[in-house]
Amino acid sequence: MKKLKVNFDEIQKAMEDVSRDTFDYFLDLETGEVITFSEEILDVIKSRLYISDSEEFGDDVEYIEFDEEPDIPDWMQDEVDLALEIFLGEDELYERISERGSLKAYKSMADFIETVENPFVKEGLLNALNGKGAFRRFKDVLIDYPKERKRWHGYNAKAMKREIIEWLGSIGVESIS
Repeated sequence: MKKLKVNFDEIQKAMEDVSRDTFDYFLDLETGEVITFSEEILDVIKSRLYISDSEEFGDDVEYIEFDEEPDIPDWMQDEVDLALEIFLGEDELYERISERGSLKAYKSMADFIETVENPFVKEGLLNALNGKGAFRRFKDVLIDYPKERKRWHGYNAKAMKREIIEWLGSIGVESIS
């Protein structure tokens, strides 16, 4: 197993960004750095890699010839080059940081509720977990209870650290301090 110093906070931020509509995240397996690509960079990559008549990348996908590459601003070139290196998979130095699964996040919230002593807060949090929008409602309940909200953030950070260590192990990496 490869030993690597990583920033748990950055990996947690990446894993908790489950929508991935604005950014995507990769772990550099040599440096431990989290690499973040904006939607703008990802759009440039798509335009460099594919031509399609439709918005969906279906059967009409073709590779672009190198002399057809679109112009991009100079300030973006290094980031685009790195993104191309990662997406083309020319080496295995990068691993996409996966989103935190909703089941794991839900379990962390349910486990946290078991530690809440105030019966009103506990009931509010239990009710928040029912149905669609549970994550938002859970956070909304905690807005009115700053001490419990702070406890939740600490509890969640510890749960995320365990998940990150598990994920790192699954890709052959052991975190070092």
